[in-house]
Amino acid sequence: MFTEEDVKFYLAELALALDHLHSLGIVYRDLKPENILLDEAGHIKLTDFGLSKESVDQEKKAYSFCGTVEYMAPEVVNRRGHTQSADWWSFGVLMFEMLTGTLPFQGKDRNETMNMILKAKLGMPQFLSPEAQSLLRMLFKRNPSNRLGAGSDGVEEIKRHLFFSTVDWNKLYRREIQPPFKPASGKPEDTFCFDPEFTAKTPKDSPGVPPSANAHQLFKGFSFVATTAIEDQKISPLTNILPIVQQLHGNSAQFNDVYEPKEDIGVGSYSVCKRCIHIATNMEFAVKIIDKSKRDPSEEIEILMRYGQHPNIITLKDVYDDGRYVYLVTELMKGGELLDRILREKYFSEREASDVLYIITKTVDYLHCQGVVHRDLKPSNILYMDDSTNADSIRICDFGFAKQLRGENGLLLTPCYTANFVAPEVLMRQGYDAACDIWSLGVLFYTMLAGYTPFANGPNDTPEEILLRIGSGKFSLSGGNWDTVSDAAKDLLSHMLHVDPHQRYTAEQVLKHSWIACRDQLPHYQLNRQDAPHLVKGAMAATYSALNHKTFQPVLEPVGASSLAQRRSMKKLTSTDL
Repeated sequence: MFTEEDVKFYLAELALALDHLHSLGIVYRDLKPENILLDEAGHIKLTDFGLSKESVDQEKKAYSFCGTVEYMAPEVVNRRGHTQSADWWSFGVLMFEMLTGTLPFQGKDRNETMNMILKAKLGMPQFLSPEAQSLLRMLFKRNPSNRLGAGSDGVEEIKRHLFFSTVDWNKLYRREIQPPFKPASGKPEDTFCFDPEFTAKTPKDSPGVPPSANAHQLFKGFSFVATTAIEDQKISPLTNILPIVQQLHGNSAQFNDVYEPKEDIGVGSYSVCKRCIHIATNMEFAVKIIDKSKRDPSEEIEILMRYGQHPNIITLKDVYDDGRYVYLVTELMKGGELLDRILREKYFSEREASDVLYIITKTVDYLHCQGVVHRDLKPSNILYMDDSTNADSIRICDFGFAKQLRGENGLLLTPCYTANFVAPEVLMRQGYDAACDIWSLGVLFYTMLAGYTPFANGPNDTPEEILLRIGSGKFSLSGGNWDTVSDAAKDLLSHMLHVDPHQRYTAEQVLKHSWIACRDQLPHYQLNRQDAPHLVKGAMAATYSALNHKTFQPVLEPVGASSLAQRRSMKKLTSTDL
């Protein structure tokens, strides 16, 4: 089942698609969920026109008995002739199914279903809004001339209905309204969401109809050409290059067949990152090799495929799976870590720091608005794409700990409409994780301005010492660079590092703060670096190591080994003896 807001969006786009067909004199005649696909952005695409009929209007009818019976209009079932208004009945069936999860007319067999379409009274679920019920009743008119959309105004009748009162039809037509769901794909040719049963099949030739005897001159520009004939021709260099984006399912190639691994870039507890070379093009990439026995990479893959097209999120290029390891091929971050770049600079101004924080926070805000929390925004996961000093080349990387907001059934939830459909504890957890992302940005922000970390004095601090300082929520904003840092920066920092996650700023609030919004007015005063870069990086590593530190857990023995159980056993034994 969908929310009514989701249904409203998809039906509105579908209404525009049907209206376009009707304006061309085409009746679609096969409207059902299987024939409505989503593109890479989440907008609908109407497909499969095998049963469509041209040159049909309100005066001229079609009489074919065709379509999927559960979605057929009464006039199609009784074969008395149908027009484009039959599509609006199917439109209503689809709406009912999306809102309730069931079909309005479905019997135990085909004949009973057709009888129900012709005669049965529609049972209207009372949990639907009055506007939704009204629209359904106006679409389920058995007399096609009385059906909404069948009048002289056509689709305008549907647009004017109260159910669509909040839809901006001009923005919808220009695709300016964000879809409620974005598929996990990066480009139109991706097949990540397709059923592996079909994508794993070997493609077969589908020759066209042989030309007639009268076709003396065959124009091959519009004719099928056998694959073998194409292969016999000289192949251009571009056709040898494998597609940049290959899918996890249905991909027979192995990573080592396409890429040559090079030196290690980074090593983690469950993965290793290497530089690699694309053999066909000699282009450099990075590959994250994940041990599937230690971590399930599916969430990370989905997030990168769904949101990796953002300019400041690392782009996923290829995915390979050899059974034990998953290989995530991404763009290579040649500029190195953000913190390294900043610490190499002898001087750093507030304006430069504001530009950096703006780019990162804007990207984090985008993720949070999509229901995604990163949960590991340490400086080593924020890198530069190249050696330029342009903040636009910053990329957020490593989504291994990231999570998407999901319902109890495991399905992704629409960020705009979660409040009414998600358990409070789920939303609270999501809000907590989002607040942790902001806290991590606050630590980075503090280090950029001060030249040292807020809670660790050095790499040798113990986890207990660091956690005690973090828990107290106290950090210094005086002395050193802080004597010249603006009050606006200190105010923003205090809200980002607030010990109470409920009082901590959201990403949206950070972006609206004057230190970010009016960053072009910030001073160019150069802030000095206080500590050596290796000490700052060591302290930063110690901070995040402390956050992941596991406190000592006692080894639990069986209950019978406790002194209390032994005393009771002894007492019971004594009583028995007596």
